[in-house]
Amino acid sequence: MSHSNTIYTVTRLTDEIQALLGKHFDFVWIEGEISNFSAPVSGHYYMVLKDEKAQIRAIMFRLQARHLRFVPENGMKVLVQGRIGVYPARGEYQIVLDYLEPLGAGTLAIAFEQLKKRLAEQGLFDQSIKKPLPFLPQRVAVITSPTGAAIRDFLKVIHRRFANIEIIVVPVRVQGDGATADIVNALGYVNLKVNADVIVLTRGGGSLEDLWAFNQEELAVAIRSSRIPVVSAVGHEIDLTISDLAADLRAPTPSAAAELLVMEKESLENRIKELRLRLIGEIRKRISFYSAELERLTERLRDPGRGIAESWIRLDEYHSRLIRLMWIIISDRKKRLAAENRSLLLNSPKNLVKSMKQQLVFHKISLGHAISNLLGDKSMSFSLLEKRLNDLGPLAILKRGYSIARKLPERKVLTEASSVKKGDRIGVLLAEGELECLVDSTVGKGLSG
Repeated sequence: MSHSNTIYTVTRLTDEIQALLGKHFDFVWIEGEISNFSAPVSGHYYMVLKDEKAQIRAIMFRLQARHLRFVPENGMKVLVQGRIGVYPARGEYQIVLDYLEPLGAGTLAIAFEQLKKRLAEQGLFDQSIKKPLPFLPQRVAVITSPTGAAIRDFLKVIHRRFANIEIIVVPVRVQGDGATADIVNALGYVNLKVNADVIVLTRGGGSLEDLWAFNQEELAVAIRSSRIPVVSAVGHEIDLTISDLAADLRAPTPSAAAELLVMEKESLENRIKELRLRLIGEIRKRISFYSAELERLTERLRDPGRGIAESWIRLDEYHSRLIRLMWIIISDRKKRLAAENRSLLLNSPKNLVKSMKQQLVFHKISLGHAISNLLGDKSMSFSLLEKRLNDLGPLAILKRGYSIARKLPERKVLTEASSVKKGDRIGVLLAEGELECLVDSTVGKGLSG
């Protein structure tokens, strides 16, 4: 079989394509825009690089990604370097990245902005959590390079303004690898071992890369964790670092940090003199006021013996008035008691019982008379009603010759001849006695023969 008629398995074909691409594209530079970026917990970076007409998948493994000083973002234009390969599981070609840098803004500038945004969202820069500086610190710990210009400028201003403040220099590297760790360790050391009132982080100016040791997250966390207030004076006035944002106070330069920390000795002495003069003047005013008040009270003060004698006289008067008042009250109470006693005798229960017995006898006699009269009236009324009832009763009518016919056996009163027929039995009630008859014939309307 010729080569042109070779039958490949999918795996073999993919392997040969991968070998071919790896051979011809093992080191390529690509410029493009990032989209579909993702960073799973594995630490690898996945993305798509695209331009106006095409796109290619890209991956940067964790070992390379951890060396980046910033996190790639969608929409970021970048320049990357890597090798072209094939991902057999999906049959897709991709570029495996070894290097990535942003186009336009520098890598460090992007990393700085990303870190600043993240720490601000965490609240590390909030003014509400920043500690105030003491009015006049007695001991200041300066974390800096002992040979730099920054410490010389700082000490020069301190000695000029207030020479007797104690300055403790804690030497650290302020640039290069390991500088951030030195500064973080120095902050911990000062908090644990040095009884300082203020900590100053300082170094001279430089490029963003020179100041990069002060743009680290671990340094910002260490500053906020410090129990001692921290002043950051890094670089020149135009420079801004993460340590400046996290510190309790930012000074534009090392010299400015010294000026912010302490007042000039002469200015402070003048202020003390001014306060002393104001205090003396106020004390003199108070002394004058209380002297005048003392004289006024002295004039009003009288002989205490005279006051006691007057008090004894008033006490005797009150005693006499009290005795008279007591006799008046006792006499009044006696009169009221006698009146109550007379009233009690008049309303004695014995008198009341006797009176009620008399009333009871009277009411008993009256009740007997009333009952007799009522019974007589009722008896007469009963007799009259009985006579009327007899006059109007059916027996009185029967005695005048009338009778009542009733059909037997139901004894129903008959009012019409048509209610019976020949052969029916009827009862005829008379004034005295009753007849039982048999109907022989009926006469009246509707009767037959």
